[in-house]
Amino acid sequence: MTTTRLLEDVPATLIPAGTPTTLAAGEGVHIVQTLGGNVTVRTDHGLFRISREHAAAIAGLDLEKLDAEAGASAPGGEFGEPMVWEALKGCFDPEIPVNIVDLGLVYDLDIDDSPAGGKRVDVKMTLTAPGCGMGPVIAEDARQRVAALPGVTEARVHIVWDPQWAPQMISAAGRKQLGIE
Repeated sequence: MTTTRLLEDVPATLIPAGTPTTLAAGEGVHIVQTLGGNVTVRTDHGLFRISREHAAAIAGLDLEKLDAEAGASAPGGEFGEPMVWEALKGCFDPEIPVNIVDLGLVYDLDIDDSPAGGKRVDVKMTLTAPGCGMGPVIAEDARQRVAALPGVTEARVHIVWDPQWAPQMISAAGRKQLGIE
């Protein structure tokens, strides 16, 4: 865990409540994880998510490395379902160092032709806990990643609760990352 300071006031989201807040310039932060292009930090006031667009406010953070680790460039090749799954693997829960696909949160995706041309992608996903306030934030991250794919003109992410998520839904790769296999 790296300790540093904020160079300027920065918008952040309180984890797990999902409450928007502002962290003050000069505040000390401990970087917990830098996955998916976002940064999770711990302060004396709790755990917070700072989006990529505001990450430059964190003193000493290597933005090039952050972008490289995030897979900042869209997956290459011809558009298709594998490309959508790969894009979703770039989205992380800010508390868990496993992408939402390997965590078992993505239940389904549907690709159709959009009436406006291009492709419409609908994703069904869940959360590890029904009361998680970060749900809308994680879902919007997923939606933006899918919407950025070539040929996608509409992307929607729906949070569903059936079936209820359980740790058994974590993939073998996710279990290995978490050290539970």
